[in-house]
Amino acid sequence: MFSNRSIPHRGMLAVAAGASAALLLTACGGDGSAAAHEGMTSRSTPVAAASADFNDADVMFAQMMIPHHEQAVEMAQLAQTRASDQEVRDLAVRIKAAQDPEIKLLQDWLAEWGRLAAPGEGMDHGMAGMMTGDDMKTLEAATGTAFDRNFAQMMIAHHNGAIQMAKTEQAGGVNPDAVALAKTIETTQQAEVDQLQAILDRL
Repeated sequence: MFSNRSIPHRGMLAVAAGASAALLLTACGGDGSAAAHEGMTSRSTPVAAASADFNDADVMFAQMMIPHHEQAVEMAQLAQTRASDQEVRDLAVRIKAAQDPEIKLLQDWLAEWGRLAAPGEGMDHGMAGMMTGDDMKTLEAATGTAFDRNFAQMMIAHHNGAIQMAKTEQAGGVNPDAVALAKTIETTQQAEVDQLQAILDRL
């Protein structure tokens, strides 16, 4: 998966350049550009595309995290109009603001790697923490404090699933940008799980 990038001797530049081009054409990576992450630990939107080196774990992480994030955004949007607790509403705004750009970033990486999944394709892999259709209907039908409790309980389970996937990516992925995003997701969502549990405890 990784290519040898050692510097060739002066007399072999032309041959090495041709060989490197051939290797890049057959490798599974993209254009070889490195991503410049801007404040990843503060959950701001990362900039640029992922570097060329990637493996199946990186692809799986991106394909699964996209629909996982999409459902979290859907839940957060419901909270903005149905929640009665201000802290729940504020947290929902932050969740949507963080995960919307991460969805776009993951889609861009998959497109660059030539592994962009069709809509819903990642769902076939099975994902921890995903709500069922009935779960989402229950949440949508709830209002007030009942909504706040359901939202907190469901989002804790949802976040724990994302944390599990992020840990799997950190253990098996090779793309440095995807691994860095996974670490950010783990750190940020664990803090949100702690906050959601505190909300549940006082409701």
